[in-house]
Amino acid sequence: MAITTDTIVAPATPIGDGGVGIIRLSGEDAQNLLEKVFHPASAEHPLDTHRLYYGKILNSFGEHLDEVLAVLMRGPRSYTREDVVEFHCHGGRVVMGRVLDHLLDLGARLAYPGEFTLRAFLNGRIDLAQAEAVIDLIHSRSQAAGNVALGQLEGRLSGEIYRFREVLAELLALVEAHIDFPEEEIDGEDHERLRLDVGEVLAGIERLLASFETGRLLREGLSVLILGQPNVGKSSLLNALLGEARAIVTEEAGTTRDILEENLVLGGIPLRLVDTAGIRVAENAVEKEGVRRARAKAAAADLVLLVVDGARPLSDGDLLALEACEDKNILLVINKCDLDTLPLPSPFAELQQIRISAQKGIGLDDLKDALVNLFSAGGELESRESVLLSDRRHREALLRSRTALKGFCGALEEDRSFEFLAFELREALDALGEITGETAPDEILNRIFSRFCIGK
Repeated sequence: MAITTDTIVAPATPIGDGGVGIIRLSGEDAQNLLEKVFHPASAEHPLDTHRLYYGKILNSFGEHLDEVLAVLMRGPRSYTREDVVEFHCHGGRVVMGRVLDHLLDLGARLAYPGEFTLRAFLNGRIDLAQAEAVIDLIHSRSQAAGNVALGQLEGRLSGEIYRFREVLAELLALVEAHIDFPEEEIDGEDHERLRLDVGEVLAGIERLLASFETGRLLREGLSVLILGQPNVGKSSLLNALLGEARAIVTEEAGTTRDILEENLVLGGIPLRLVDTAGIRVAENAVEKEGVRRARAKAAAADLVLLVVDGARPLSDGDLLALEACEDKNILLVINKCDLDTLPLPSPFAELQQIRISAQKGIGLDDLKDALVNLFSAGGELESRESVLLSDRRHREALLRSRTALKGFCGALEEDRSFEFLAFELREALDALGEITGETAPDEILNRIFSRFCIGK
């Protein structure tokens, strides 16, 4: 992807009513545009870099557009490594719009989504994994998820990938030297070095891959499905966990016909709670569709809270609900424990279970603790210092690199030609390079940066 130096502009804060709204410029003409529109209250000139100045923005007719603070950040000491200007305006659509329109009239171009961070990547300030961490940090829904993103932004994952690539690049140079001088056979020392160094990289890749499930759940949130037959208290449980009445609760069976999703953070773990239609033999088309969607959600859930009414005998509807979450992680929630509860038959009796009363709030703390422990296995959550794999794109690239390195090890043991060894090493290097951006094609870059908002 080619580097462009034209001057781009965009709001760096959401447009709307607020105390402050920031408009950001980046590019070769940023300082010139600053000098055209900004009139500092003091006579100081030229403006120093990385200092805030108070003044006014005037249009081409000398009309006052806003009273602002302005800052010039000359490259390369800026977010994009280009000259960057920010105007700290009063928040509000009208004010921000007038300033933005004036800068566009003077020749700036409206930035594409993520273009500021794209320029930071293209200009070598950050690598691709760090650029992805920016959007993950913005969208993080818990402190733990934020720590994962911050660690990646600080280069912890990239450092591991660069270390792997450095080792493999040296091995590739060794193998290619034997290709250039085929009369020199590989000796026992070089053979052992190839075997041990690739084995070390493989072990490091395996450690990262093993961390993916934890990193993914922290990044995306743990999908917790509330499932059961109608009128067992699923919606009451959702409301109790959230601490507010989000789902309609009535005595009528089958009130919930569609999927209701809400976010919750427990013990630093982001959860996506999903309330579904009751599982039973549906009586009409709408209810049938609700049951179908509930079954589909069960297939994709990380954990199913299977809710039963402990005060009445289990029925065929409870068995249908259990069958819908077959082969999933299940926590049996026995509701209405404030009433006389009945013993559970098999196979329900063998499930891990928590007794609660959603209506009276009994047992909710035990349920929350169980959810946290099921995720963290009773241990401490990973800190910012930990290197966690959290992105599916990174995992897929590591899997391809692992496959290539295993192919290399097989070829080495079979004494295959150096060309085969070099091919596998290049495949492994290219896959790792996609994570940090050295070998990522434009299609991947476009897909990544399109996730950003305009102005970032």
